[in-house]
Amino acid sequence: MIKCEGCGIPLQQEKKDELGYTKNMGSKLCERCFRIRHYGDYRKVTKNNEEYVKILKYINHTKDLVLLVVDLFHMNENFHLIQKELKNNPILLVLTKRDLLPKNIYEEKLIGYMKQFHLQAVDCVIISSTKNYQFDLLMKKIRQYQSSKDVYVVGYTNAGKSTMMNQIIYHYSDLNRTLTTSMLPSTTLTEIKVPIDDELTLIDTPGILEEGSILNQIDTSLWKRVLPKKEIRPITYQVKKTQTFLITGLLQLECQDDNNLTFYVSNQLLIERKYQASSEVIGWERHLLKVKGNQDIVITGLGFIKVMKMGTIIVDTLPGVNVYLRDAFI
Repeated sequence: MIKCEGCGIPLQQEKKDELGYTKNMGSKLCERCFRIRHYGDYRKVTKNNEEYVKILKYINHTKDLVLLVVDLFHMNENFHLIQKELKNNPILLVLTKRDLLPKNIYEEKLIGYMKQFHLQAVDCVIISSTKNYQFDLLMKKIRQYQSSKDVYVVGYTNAGKSTMMNQIIYHYSDLNRTLTTSMLPSTTLTEIKVPIDDELTLIDTPGILEEGSILNQIDTSLWKRVLPKKEIRPITYQVKKTQTFLITGLLQLECQDDNNLTFYVSNQLLIERKYQASSEVIGWERHLLKVKGNQDIVITGLGFIKVMKMGTIIVDTLPGVNVYLRDAFI
């Protein structure tokens, strides 16, 4: 069976509209991966987490080292599924996309924040694939904790698993290949084994689907604006009396009390400020939040807003988007 080097799906020539189709069986890529790489033409694939649970159960049986890859900026705090299924595996926590957060943030604080989730990880490392940051340290820790040749790479969609692996392939192996990467979900479709050397094989897995993400509700043409590609420049507003903030087509936030709000969202998005109360948006969901102070309002897939003081915040956004409070991350 010949598999696509980009996404891991078996190649086939019989059915043009199905996954794995290629015009030439001598090709290393399926048609879908070829078009993603060369034309940015993404074909959406519908998968579910039931398929992923089967993969996790198998990994749990192996007792091999697992790299749990977590996006620092779009951090999904629901690790229940992973904790439940990977009880027998040592976990090395890999925090990615360090380059998206302001440089003045202490990394010890970021690592300390993760301790509240009780992941029982053997260790933690912060990296940036874009900047090739701390990959020597990452490889050192992989060698230190691996219990066999095989090391699995898991995480939520768009966490940066395949991009991280491409950096490892390029700098630490003799392979002439790359995995297909995209800002869109379900780019990796099945497990992909990558032999780095005689003592290490990394196994990339499809991303766990993030339910409640705003990315599931918007057209893929907007993803390039919503997902940041470079360091976020936080925008802080001092609020006196009731004011409303708008991110067109995505979010409406009303602050009813004197407060300080700092927006951590892509700088390609325009924030509009109005000195008045908000009106309900037809078709959107309204969230009434009682903030204790020094908390973040997280809009899954979009970013977060730090709220300094106690107060009432009303958030309107697209239906099905997960909106919740957490202790301030930064």
